[in-house]
Order: sequence, then structure tokens, then C-alpha cells
Amino acid sequence: MVQLTINGVARDIDVDPETPLLWVLREQAGLTGTKFGCGIAQCGACTVHIDGVASRSCAMPVSAIDANQEIVTIEGLSPDGSHPVQQAWLALDVPQCGYCQAGMIMAATALLNTTPDPTDDDINAEITNICRCGTYNRVRAAIKLAAANSSAAQKG
Repeated sequence: MVQLTINGVARDIDVDPETPLLWVLREQAGLTGTKFGCGIAQCGACTVHIDGVASRSCAMPVSAIDANQEIVTIEGLSPDGSHPVQQAWLALDVPQCGYCQAGMIMAATALLNTTPDPTDDDINAEITNICRCGTYNRVRAAIKLAAANSSAAQKG
């Protein structure tokens, strides 16, 4: 039995402690927005936040997570899709197939939380998620739009 706080809700989950967090989120918690891509923490489709840090959940056993840590999935980012990053993704039609986009949005959100006005170098260093459709230019543009919109909202 492990205790996890997922999207603000404490849950007791009966699972082997070595089970990857991704499968606990998808199978036990029913949160299927986080995707399986590679299984070796390289592609980023499985990105979630753990205490605000973008983390690859496919290779992280639930035993590595303390009950006091907060896990946020794409479902918990914004219940109505109003988060500035989600809005920028929509405004610029970022996804093609969309499979990697939940992980991309989670990585972009973590970047903007630590670097509110990222440069291209900041984006290159932090957004290492793989998009098979190659929408990287739109991802970069959406991150910059979200940063601008967040900055404008804070000033207003």
C-alpha cells in the first residue's frame, strides 16, 4: 500500500512499490492523460509534476515518492483548460497527432514556473520531450505566448 497525493487528493493505492508511477496514475488512479511513450524516461510523454518539478513517470517507482509530495498530472493542471500554457497551445494549434502534448505542456509549465520569460536557450535546455510530428517551432512559439500572456496578466 502506498499513499500518494495526486492532483490535490490523498489516495491509498494497493500496488507493488516498484510499479512505475505512470502505471499507477493510468491504471489505479484512472488518469489516462499521462501517456506511455518509451518506458525509459527519454521521450517525455509521461511527464508529470512532482512538487512542481517536471518528472518522467515511466521509470520512477512509486516507492521513490514520499506521501507528502504533490503529484500533478495534466488533468490536475487546470480542470477547465484555462491554464495559460493550455490556452497558448490551443491558440497556436500546436499538436498534430497530440500524443506527446500532455507531457510537453507539463514540461513547459514547469519551465515557466521557474523561468517566467525563457530564452530560446532556456527552452532548448529544459524542453527535451520528443515530438514525432516535429511541432517544435509551434511548441517554442506557444511557450513564448504563454509567458507573454502570464506576464501581462500579472501586470494587469
